[in-house]
Amino acid sequence: MSSPSPGFQVSSPVHGAGRRKSQFTYRQLGMLASYSTSSPLRVVAHIDLDAFYAQCEMVRLGIDEEQPLAVQQWQGLIAINYPARKFGIGRHCTVTEAKRLCSNLIAQHVATWKEGQEKWAYHPDAPSHIGTHKVSLDPYRLQSRKILALIKQCLPNNMQKVEKASIDEVFIDLSAQVHSILLQRFSELTDPPPYDDPTEKLPLPPITALDWQVDVLVDLDHAETEVDDPDWDDVAILIGSEIVRDIRAEIRRTLHYTCSAGIASNKMLSKLGSGHKKPNQQTVIRNRAVGRFLSDMKFTKIRNLGGKLGDQVKSAFNTESIEEMLHVPVEQLKLKLGDETGLWFYDTIRGIDLSEVTSRTQIKSMLSAKSFQPSITAMEQAIKWLRIFVADIFSRLVEEGVLEHKRRPKTIHLHHRSAGQTRSRSSGIPQGKPLQEIILFDLAKHMMAQIVNEGRVWPCANLSLSVGGFEDGVTGNMGISTFLLKGDEARVSRVTSRESPLDLASHEPQEKKMRLESTGIQRFFPKKETSTGEDEEDGKEAFDVAHTHERVKQRVSDSRSRQVSIDYMCSRCNAGLESAEALQHHNDWHMAKDLQDEERGKSTFASSKPAVPRGQRNATPTSRKKASGGDGGKKLEQGQSRLKFG
Repeated sequence: MSSPSPGFQVSSPVHGAGRRKSQFTYRQLGMLASYSTSSPLRVVAHIDLDAFYAQCEMVRLGIDEEQPLAVQQWQGLIAINYPARKFGIGRHCTVTEAKRLCSNLIAQHVATWKEGQEKWAYHPDAPSHIGTHKVSLDPYRLQSRKILALIKQCLPNNMQKVEKASIDEVFIDLSAQVHSILLQRFSELTDPPPYDDPTEKLPLPPITALDWQVDVLVDLDHAETEVDDPDWDDVAILIGSEIVRDIRAEIRRTLHYTCSAGIASNKMLSKLGSGHKKPNQQTVIRNRAVGRFLSDMKFTKIRNLGGKLGDQVKSAFNTESIEEMLHVPVEQLKLKLGDETGLWFYDTIRGIDLSEVTSRTQIKSMLSAKSFQPSITAMEQAIKWLRIFVADIFSRLVEEGVLEHKRRPKTIHLHHRSAGQTRSRSSGIPQGKPLQEIILFDLAKHMMAQIVNEGRVWPCANLSLSVGGFEDGVTGNMGISTFLLKGDEARVSRVTSRESPLDLASHEPQEKKMRLESTGIQRFFPKKETSTGEDEEDGKEAFDVAHTHERVKQRVSDSRSRQVSIDYMCSRCNAGLESAEALQHHNDWHMAKDLQDEERGKSTFASSKPAVPRGQRNATPTSRKKASGGDGGKKLEQGQSRLKFG
């Protein structure tokens, strides 16, 4: 046989002793190293702690793993371990019902903050003192952070793409690490492609069978394909399963927790895989097995399809079976659900998900709340609870590195509910000096006093305190975003930077939480929480702390009602300002906005056609002109003029 010409590599598919080529290219192999979400060789894992709260209590108490245990909160259950589930115990059970089903059940109450004390603890009498105790999930948060830190220790320093999805689950994009291991194990992959053409097919792996050890393998779409030689996507996902198995073993050995895992080509499939077989198992979903895995499933089990969107699809097509929905043409889905949502659904039920694993492990806000049974009726009681809230939040701030100036919040918020009416106050937190617990306590008391001064605030059914606006390090500088705020909101931000937090406690109007009026698929999904992602379950309620435009206008109105002197008026937008300095800052904002608009080309013919609003795409030219307020587009503001082009 003649030797290969100089332009060919021995490992090239062209000279592979007649072997078939891989279906994957050198370019796709390279995409794996850059975490490309469109790489067909991508490997993503989802690790889910088994009955996490229950495991935390079992490890803390040194209880045998076969002992039935449930985590109690007042007279309900919030977590049940797997031995207890065998007796039919679920979250719907009361403690009395659960013990009737399993006589040797251990019902461990969660830790609580006791009224008047400054540290959470495990109190044996907590279930009978709901009025003077507040649930603390700090023990579980602490363990969650230990687990996350250990997972990162198991990964190479330069290949840590980890997303904490909740207190007990984590996504890991293993693509770059898998790419590195592939090159180490298979030297032929390090050779350049034939003709230096990245679109050339890779040689097939030099193996005929893969050792999956104890993994749960989802059956392939067609049984006869099991005898085929594996391709590089199978090898990549095998390596990913080895990495995850080692991580799970290390968590077990070091911290004594078991967890389940799913390994697949994207986030959606890996999450479904981790819940496929529990506890303490990992499921591998190869690319060739995706169809088989999803076909027997209800689409309402998929993330983002268990709520309004799932109900809409069920109603429109009278089924929740993925197998039945696979026969629905994409155009029919678009017709029923809208273009964007229909296409997303079409891809999703086929296992296509290009969402990225994002390394967002730092919290954005912290909340401490309490629903009172019975309601509290005096300021003295409220102050005791505020003291607990502050201690609760500050202990978590210490863990976030506030004492080392690593991270600190910029704002603090208080919400008070009485007789179905909610009152709120917000304040800036002094910047530029060390944050102390007493500072937060003084701010909380000041905001509470403001609410009480309104009158008719007793009895109080619920109080909640939160901090937000976290930033890294300690800075007293204003970012450009400050100049892009309007009117009163900009003034508030600037005063905050000058360390005058007590003057910033503003009266937010009583209003329902504003909803995001969006179009497309996002309208079906819940807004991302700004909390830690953990369920407080002790009267925790969602609230919007964003400074919306309507609230800013209300604050300006409130300022005027309090007879604040407004001596300066903006000539461009007629906003009232309180000082020459405030007017100057306001004009700075206008200038920054003008520059931004100019950069975006709003004042030029950057496009040949004006954008047509979604609701007017099918309108006649006349109706579009009328809806836009004439033939000139946006109305000119005072001081502006239209540019003329020849």
